[in-house]
Amino acid sequence: MRRLAALAASVAFCFGPIAAAQSNPFSETTERALAAGYKALFTCSGYFTAGQTLSEIESNELSGIYVDYRPVMERVDDAVILEAQKTILVGFDGALPPRAAVWRPGIGCSLLPIGASADMTAWLPRFSETGDMQQPDRTTALGDAVTLTDNTFALDLLGIPVSFAFDGSTYGEGTRTSALIVLHKGQVVAEQYARGIDHTTPQRTWSVAKSLTSTIVGAAVHQGILGLDNEAVISDFNKGGDPRRSITLRDVLNMASGLEANTPGSRTDRLYFGGASIVDTLAARSLDAMPGTRFNYSNIDTLIAMRALREALNDDAAYRAFPYQNVLHKIGARHTVLETDWHGDYMSSSQVWMTARDMARLGQLYLQNGMWGGERILPPWWVDFVTKPTSPQPDGDFGYAGSFWLIGGNDGAPRDAYAGLGNRGQHMVIVPSRELVIVRRGFDVAGEPRFEIARLVGDIVGAFDAAERARLAAEAAAELETEGAN
Repeated sequence: MRRLAALAASVAFCFGPIAAAQSNPFSETTERALAAGYKALFTCSGYFTAGQTLSEIESNELSGIYVDYRPVMERVDDAVILEAQKTILVGFDGALPPRAAVWRPGIGCSLLPIGASADMTAWLPRFSETGDMQQPDRTTALGDAVTLTDNTFALDLLGIPVSFAFDGSTYGEGTRTSALIVLHKGQVVAEQYARGIDHTTPQRTWSVAKSLTSTIVGAAVHQGILGLDNEAVISDFNKGGDPRRSITLRDVLNMASGLEANTPGSRTDRLYFGGASIVDTLAARSLDAMPGTRFNYSNIDTLIAMRALREALNDDAAYRAFPYQNVLHKIGARHTVLETDWHGDYMSSSQVWMTARDMARLGQLYLQNGMWGGERILPPWWVDFVTKPTSPQPDGDFGYAGSFWLIGGNDGAPRDAYAGLGNRGQHMVIVPSRELVIVRRGFDVAGEPRFEIARLVGDIVGAFDAAERARLAAEAAAELETEGAN
C-alpha cells in the first residue's frame, strides 16, 4: 500500500479534488458550468462515439467522478440529446446558454466554451478521413477470429488473476474493471469484459493518451518533422526574450518543462470541462522552474508536444490525419478517436477514446521496438527513450521517461515493465522480458483505493511463468514417452 500511496502522490491530478485545490476557487456559476460541461462531454462521447446507452453512461462515465464534482453535478440539468445535430445540451443557469458538446465524424466530441450557444457548432472543425469505426475488428492478430487453443496452459492458469481482476476487491476494494486483455507475442491469451463494454467499445483513455501522444510525436521525429532537442517548441514561446523558448520537446515528454503548476498536476478543468482553448491555456503558463530541472506531471506538457506537431506540419488537414495515417491505422487501431478543442487542437493529454484491443495494439508496437508488419513507425532508439529516465524523477517507487511510467520492481512486476497509466483505472503495461502486453480498463471511483496494477502484473507474470514451466514439462514428458515407445 505504501507504493500505491507514492504513485497516487505522483499522479494526484488524476484523482484529487478540483475546486478545493484551486488557489482562486471557481465562482458558484462557473462550478456549475464545469459540471454541466463534464456531463455534456462525457454523455456526447459515451453516446455517439462509444455507443453506450444512457443508463450505461450514468453508471460508468458519470458515476464515481471527482469527489468535488458530485454535489455540483446534482445541481445541473439532465442531458438533452439532439440526435440529428449530434449534440448534447446540459442546462446549468437560467441566464446562460446550456453547455453544448458536439460529435463529428472522425473527430469525436468537442465542448463549446461557457456562454456559447449551440448554433456556434458551425464553427467547429470538421474531419472525416479516419475510416469507419464500426467495421469488424479483424485487421491484425487481435481480430474477431482469434483462437485460444494454442495457449491452453496459459489460459488454465491466467484464468485466476483475470477473473479476480473483476471481483472488485482482490486488486483494490470497490474497483470497477471493464476490460482486461493479456497478449503474448501479439496473440490474445486472455480477454474479458464487463459493465456493458466489449471489444468494439471505446473508453476514454484519460492519461494513457499521454503515452499515445509520445508515440505520435515519435513517429514525427522518425520522419524528421520534429526534433527532441529543438528549442522554441511552440510559437507562443518564441517571441522576443521569452525564457520559455528554451523548453524542448524532450522536456515536455519527460514532464520537465518547468512551467508553473499552481494546482496538483497542473489541473486543466477550464480546458477539459470549461471549453477553453489549448492555445490560450498554453500561452498563459509562465516558468516557475528552469526547463529540465523539475519533474511535474502535467497535462500542459503533453498538450505542448501535440501543439508542436501542428505548428511543424503547418497544414491542418495533415495534422488531423497524422495520428491515424502514421500510427493508429498502421497498427490496426481503427476503433480509436482523438478529440479536439473547438480550435481543432487535439486534447491528447486525456481526451482520447480507444478500445482495449486498440490499446493492446499500441503496447504491442512498443514490444516490437516500434516496428509493425516490417515497417518502422518509431525511431529504433525510441523505446530506450521511454524506458531510461535521464531527467528529474517523481517521488515514489515508479519512475518516468518519455511519457511512460516505469513500474518494474514493484509488487512482483518484472524490472523491465513500463506502462501508460490513466485516471479511473486505465492501464497499458509492456513486459519485454516475457513478451507480454497487459491492458486493464476500468471505471474506478475517484478518491477510493486505486486498482493495484503492479500486483496484477506480478500475478499474471507468475501465472504465465508457471504455464511456461508446465508446457515445457509436458513437452519433455512427451519426448520421453516417444523415446520409450521407440
